[in-house]
Amino acid sequence: MYPLLRLLIFVLTHEQAHRFVVFLLRLIAAVPGGLWLLRRCCAVEDPSLACEVFGVKFRNRIGAAAGLDRNGEIYDALGAIGLGFVEVGTITPNAQSGNPTPRAFRLADRGAILHRTGQPNRGLQSAIRHLRRNHHGVVVGCNLGCNASTPPEDAPQDVLKLFRNLYQYADYFTINVSGDDVRDAHLTQSEPYIMHLLEPLFDFRRGQNQYRPILLKISPDLTNEEIDTITDILIRTPLDGIVAANGTQQLPDDLPKRVGKGRLSGRPLTERTIEIVRRIHTRSGGTYPIIGTGGMMTPSDVQAMLDAGADLVQLCTGLIFEGPRLVKAVCASLIEREKARAAEQEQPQVE
Repeated sequence: MYPLLRLLIFVLTHEQAHRFVVFLLRLIAAVPGGLWLLRRCCAVEDPSLACEVFGVKFRNRIGAAAGLDRNGEIYDALGAIGLGFVEVGTITPNAQSGNPTPRAFRLADRGAILHRTGQPNRGLQSAIRHLRRNHHGVVVGCNLGCNASTPPEDAPQDVLKLFRNLYQYADYFTINVSGDDVRDAHLTQSEPYIMHLLEPLFDFRRGQNQYRPILLKISPDLTNEEIDTITDILIRTPLDGIVAANGTQQLPDDLPKRVGKGRLSGRPLTERTIEIVRRIHTRSGGTYPIIGTGGMMTPSDVQAMLDAGADLVQLCTGLIFEGPRLVKAVCASLIEREKARAAEQEQPQVE
């Protein structure tokens, strides 16, 4: 059935297809038994897939990256297709429509998507309405950003407002300092700017009865020295982890001029994101959580990301191109991986 649905989806523009899939998944979730049927058809369940990261228990290590469920409308359905967690957003305090269209382009021959959407979403209050629903066992994170109209010096107020109001509805938070509305990535991912954003969140969390992990999402376009600086922030502050990485703005010269500028996601990112995760893992001594994302197109990509030191992995472009079958294939490969490890441990030691 999915090949026929995929054919229909790929007749539409990228954003038309996204709206159609959101509508379809919401419709399935609204039908009694719809989520159960979706889970029976798509999800792979196995105790060996479960894990605990930053104090949160996950059904498996594979999640949906921010951008797929911008407003918290379909996290239950995404969980039903087999994902262990969903990162909702990017959420901004006020609704915003984003950049003018056309602003997203599929590049099927490259296994990539170029976008400059400007983080469209319906804002904080809409997110709260959706996140109040039953999470159906799916871990839900919230990816927080600033409105495009917010000057950099006022960004901490935007992020703190979101954090305080969403605190009871999310399992973890990701502070996005690498969104496609960022005017100067090297400024917004500098140590002074990051600490200016994070310190009010740490202060608020100290006064709460429940602990919510805080992660930082970074750009793949940072230099290795800048990545080391951010890793050092992770080590010496109450930050709980890093999400690496967003789309790249370093576009190849042979990209068709008609698509213009933006962030490129998908296969062109695979090698760089794995390299970044390995660098963070090594510098931090392998003791801090990392969510690897960007260019995860196949089960072998996911295996390589986990081998590089990622604790969790997020899908986005790969899921758009391959659909639920990618989730099923990744989960099956992870089960085989665990079986192989168990078999190795059971082998008698030769003296």
